[in-house]
Amino acid sequence: MRTFTLQQSRTEVYTPNGGLALVGHCLNRHTSLTKTARTVVKRHGIPNIELIRTYLGLITLGKSDFEAVEPVRTDPFFKSALGIKQSPSSARLRQRFDEDAQGLTPLLDDASVEFLQSVEAPVSPLAMGHIALDMDVFPMDNSQTRKEGVSYTYKGYDGYAPMAAYLGQEGWCLGCELRPGSQHANKGFLDTLKRVLPRARSLTDKPILLRLDSAHDARANRDFLREQDQVDFLIKWNPRKEDPLVWADKVQARKAWSLERDGKMEAVLSEAIPDEPGLRRIVKVTVRTSDAEGQLYLEPEVSLEGWVTSLPAEVADEQHIMALYSDHATSEQFHSEFKTDLDLERLPSGKFDTNNLVMAFATMGYNVLRWM
Repeated sequence: MRTFTLQQSRTEVYTPNGGLALVGHCLNRHTSLTKTARTVVKRHGIPNIELIRTYLGLITLGKSDFEAVEPVRTDPFFKSALGIKQSPSSARLRQRFDEDAQGLTPLLDDASVEFLQSVEAPVSPLAMGHIALDMDVFPMDNSQTRKEGVSYTYKGYDGYAPMAAYLGQEGWCLGCELRPGSQHANKGFLDTLKRVLPRARSLTDKPILLRLDSAHDARANRDFLREQDQVDFLIKWNPRKEDPLVWADKVQARKAWSLERDGKMEAVLSEAIPDEPGLRRIVKVTVRTSDAEGQLYLEPEVSLEGWVTSLPAEVADEQHIMALYSDHATSEQFHSEFKTDLDLERLPSGKFDTNNLVMAFATMGYNVLRWM
């Protein structure tokens, strides 16, 4: 049996977290946070940039709890990789974020986009040439807590429902704004959109295709988007009080049915929206008289599924529109990366603004890790 010599090096450092060196490089070389962090004035204490370096390092390691700072305060590689000169205690980190959350959050949001600009992050278009911009809410389980803003989500548990925006097929995150769990997705949406669109425009000069689910099928949203240059949209239609039988009659009049299987017929209709020039609605009408096993229904079931878009028919026909919206589901994968790669779901603070700041850190950490 071979004998090995174990010897401790006096010059080399071995660490499982070598990627922190790149995180520090991204933060210190590709953002102006060292300068902008001074705009949140503190008369004494640890500079804001030291708190930012420390917490961003923790976030990229999948550690969002403030107590996680204690072991790294004495870790020479962690401090050296991120350029940290003064390390805060967990209590001080929490206190400072509680005090300055509203001032620091927009700085992190801007720095995240600045980083993508500086590294010239690729933004890949769809086959038709548009850059996809997907916006949606996703729930974060914070049940059995009394944190500010935690309330009942559409998933059936108490938590938050942040609004995220992803650009390009790479899924760069342009923002992940925290919202109370019970807040309707469309409440305050236009304000969020007005913050996100300039960020998207700063990263690409190609036309943008904004994809939204049916919660955002509102006239105010469509009117705003029609006024934007080089921005098209594809929104899932909300049938609301539409009568499915009326649509079935329209299909019958056009003789547009196709038989998908015994007991199931489908048709796809496209029509202009009369009082909204340039927009069209694509509606898929499905009639089932039996299930897939052949069991007959007492009466036919008629269902509707539709989409509203500003894309002209020569750019995307009905089948292409449905495929484009189906691809919107890719954003679910991006949502999950906040919960897996960053291990972020149960937020660390009881204060809403502080947790919103944590999401701003998470957005930047997400982009840095995707770039790496």
